Amino acid sequence: MAAKLGAKSTTEEVLATVDLKGNRILVTGVSAGLGVETARALVAHGADVVGAARDLDKAKRATSEVSQAAAETGASLELIELDLASLKSVRAAGDKLVSDGRSFDVIIANAGVMATPFGKTVDGFETQFGTNHLGHFVFVNRIAKLIKHGGRLVNLSSSGHRFSNVDLDDPNFETTPYDPFVAYGRSKTANILFAVEFDRRHRDRGVRATAVHPGGIMTELSRHMPDGAIDAWIQQIQEQRAAAGEPPFEFKSIPQGAATSIWAGVVANADEVGGRYCEDCQVAELIPADSQVSAISRGVRGYALDAENAKALWKKSEELVGEAFA
Repeated sequence: MAAKLGAKSTTEEVLATVDLKGNRILVTGVSAGLGVETARALVAHGADVVGAARDLDKAKRATSEVSQAAAETGASLELIELDLASLKSVRAAGDKLVSDGRSFDVIIANAGVMATPFGKTVDGFETQFGTNHLGHFVFVNRIAKLIKHGGRLVNLSSSGHRFSNVDLDDPNFETTPYDPFVAYGRSKTANILFAVEFDRRHRDRGVRATAVHPGGIMTELSRHMPDGAIDAWIQQIQEQRAAAGEPPFEFKSIPQGAATSIWAGVVANADEVGGRYCEDCQVAELIPADSQVSAISRGVRGYALDAENAKALWKKSEELVGEAFA
């Protein structure tokens, strides 16, 4: 009997008995960290991977091991330019893939930023909401018809969704004081809600969507945080967890962090993960509304899975980007 997958499972353990030959999978954010490991594990098991990145030169350097693994299995790695903070770039990348016409079995929306100073994207959206949510919202919807029957969308969210629900009245912090982690929380909640509504809209044609939390991992994602901020944050989290009777927090390795997105994309039962939020290679439990848990504990907040909240976000997102999707 196969070992039960969990928090410490790696990408290789998740794919131990899986042959992905014939599968074509798109992964965004393949210039560092989780995106590179996700692509490496997929091609190592035979999948053809299209990797999207803002900086193609950086992505080429970062994916040298991926290209080597692809050569060994007869798989392929193709890179495309995608700047999620520019809708012009997003639409150009989407149009290029649609024009190419080849389908995908899975899309893993992995790219993102965290806790950035206040700023705006090229199109005037708050940086984290615009990059993490709206960029992927337009990109994925523009290529949605390329997802095969039986295919999946996996949105990388975070336990950071517990910092905040979305704010559809002030998505760009025009009247709300800016807080980097509140903005991050809004964008990560949006990633989950996007999966919930995408799943509702596409499941009748055999396409499912899910959101995942990779776990706490030391990657480039924390590059915008001031020196010492992570150590102070972790100390605070450890104190909160101790007070709540929870075990100490432990960082995951990158192969452990990429495991849940791969599990949700190619291993888990589609009906099990469709429209849900997953962590540690499992579907997460719902956190009671009155529960006081740290942002890095297990579980998912109800507002992130609320169907009406998801529909409202979809409508607001269409208004913001000036484009409607069936």
